[in-house]
Amino acid sequence: MSTTAPQAGIGTALEHALRLLDTDPALAAEQAVEILRVAPGHPGAELVLGMAELALGQAQAAEARLAALAAAQPKSAATWLALGRARLALGQPTQALPCMERAVALQPALPGAWLALADLLYDQGQREAADAAYLQHVHHSVRDPALMAAADALVRGDLPEAETRLRARLARFPSDVAALRMLAELGARLGHNEEAIELLAQALARAPSFDAARQNYAAMLNRANRHDEALVEVDRLLERDPDNQSLHNLRAVILGKLGDFDGAIEAYARVLARLPGQWQVWLGYGHALKTAGRTPEAIAAYRRAIALKPDFGSAWWSLANLKTVRFGADDIAAMRSQLARPDLDDDARLHFEFALGKALEDAGQDAEAFSHYARGNALRRRQVPYDAALARERTRRAIRTYTREFFAARAGSGCPAPDPIFVVGMPRAGSTLIEQILASHPMVEGTMELPSLIAITRELRERSGSPETTSYHDVLAALDPAELAALGQDYLRRAQVHRREGRPLFIDKMPNNFAHVGLIHLILPNAKIIDARRHPLACCFSNFKQHFARGQAFSYDLEDLGHYYADYVALMAHFDAVLPGRIHRVFHEDMVEDPETQIRALLDYCALPFDPRCLRFYENPRAVRTASSEQVRRPIYREGVAQWRRFEPWLEPLKQALGPVLTAYPAVPPLTDLLARIEMRPQQG
Repeated sequence: MSTTAPQAGIGTALEHALRLLDTDPALAAEQAVEILRVAPGHPGAELVLGMAELALGQAQAAEARLAALAAAQPKSAATWLALGRARLALGQPTQALPCMERAVALQPALPGAWLALADLLYDQGQREAADAAYLQHVHHSVRDPALMAAADALVRGDLPEAETRLRARLARFPSDVAALRMLAELGARLGHNEEAIELLAQALARAPSFDAARQNYAAMLNRANRHDEALVEVDRLLERDPDNQSLHNLRAVILGKLGDFDGAIEAYARVLARLPGQWQVWLGYGHALKTAGRTPEAIAAYRRAIALKPDFGSAWWSLANLKTVRFGADDIAAMRSQLARPDLDDDARLHFEFALGKALEDAGQDAEAFSHYARGNALRRRQVPYDAALARERTRRAIRTYTREFFAARAGSGCPAPDPIFVVGMPRAGSTLIEQILASHPMVEGTMELPSLIAITRELRERSGSPETTSYHDVLAALDPAELAALGQDYLRRAQVHRREGRPLFIDKMPNNFAHVGLIHLILPNAKIIDARRHPLACCFSNFKQHFARGQAFSYDLEDLGHYYADYVALMAHFDAVLPGRIHRVFHEDMVEDPETQIRALLDYCALPFDPRCLRFYENPRAVRTASSEQVRRPIYREGVAQWRRFEPWLEPLKQALGPVLTAYPAVPPLTDLLARIEMRPQQG
């Protein structure tokens, strides 16, 4: 650079040197030296050179240069910050602290200054002061170009760019609580719930008063089915912000998931008293009222949500999903009008399709009803893709793993507690009725579809280090008896929060647990397992016209439904062969035809004395959370057994996929035939 370079040229060179600090500090130092050759003592160049020396590990030289510069430029916040970092590098935290404090006092919005001060205070054990400093860092992070670039990528939905920027940021500043929260948000969008929870926990360990992060943490714990922990976090936030209606709404949601529906109803009512125009809250309120058996009030809540937002498809479907509401001509016209809108988003549209299908089915317009069901399923299928080949392979893997020899080698393992009664099978197969019957016995408590067992399978996969590609069955096979017993105790611990009545036995009605019968037998050998089974066409079509809030991705295509049902039958037939008598099967049609005989057999299997209240299950006032909640509050009725026959003309793909499982029902084809059919199915089913 020429010694006659103008001042503007020095400014440009200095900006270039600053940009080089992060990527090439040696070149930044060379640039600063050149500037100082032209303009000896230039404060900006001295600062860049000191920072470059520090980045190159020359802390002693950097400290001497920056101390001199701070003496000459006592109002330069950036110089005090750099000097503090140099003294930290020399192991002088006591001398570094006043430098950091001087920097933030001179320029509170200086990027990185509050974070550096917070880290120093935290390391010195000054946790309250560190917490306050971290919050200042968050407050002023809008001035940090690196964080704002990552935030912009998040807003634009460019998740790969956001992740690259945030991970680079955290590689340099691992304690940046603002970056940790943003990366957690990214993880939540990608469905990486556990990673998001861990990132937020790290942020809160340093900044416990970071309320926005704590609210995210509570929401993620709730999403991960860790509801009791989520409630603790929400209550902690409400102590600081008692009028926060968003928190009260989240608290109501969590209470509902914990089974405290009276508490949930009270919490929703409190929010709506303050914010009566919140249609989403009216929907949640309606769900809680429905579950508690307060059906007229639930209908009124859903109707209120619709009045506030006529295109709120979820509220229309919630009315339809009560199964007892009959829509009038005005309702049908309103739903048709919404579906005619070109601007209706897909989520609202699919809810209207399912709701209108139900309305038209009730009106006897079967062809049009089926077309709406089909359109709703097609929309949902695009939202939740389903891999039929993967589902088939999981069935094959379980059948190969759980042999007679496998169980014989592990006899006597597991936790001996007899407490759980697992009701498994296909959704919409009568499991809620079985649950209601058993929960009417004074020794049995009904809980809900517990996520506990599925969470254990997820954690078993994570032990392998490659959860996306590892079967948990393989991990399970390597465990010793003590580890299997510990898993059983872990299941009971997770379930305990849902056991409110102190009864000796409780029901876990997660139907999909049929895929985990081998795990249940290994970790809880004295638990009861009841398989709820229903006619294949009745069961599968009932699934097809049911929009599930989550899960059950197989249910949005008739062919997938048929294959899934056939795989379920094959897997249960395998367990009948290798664990004879272990599983008690209840056929829904038999229960409808002769309930007393079936109920007595059910109680005998559970080693329970007969109790006449089980025959009057519909008088049980307990909360019921599933789509069958209204049906089980009435005596058994026969009308629904063959309702599928009205739609038989459109069920040919389902029949073909079911194959011999349909023609043999209620018997089961030979296991060898079932397994051969699984093996022969095309990879892309």
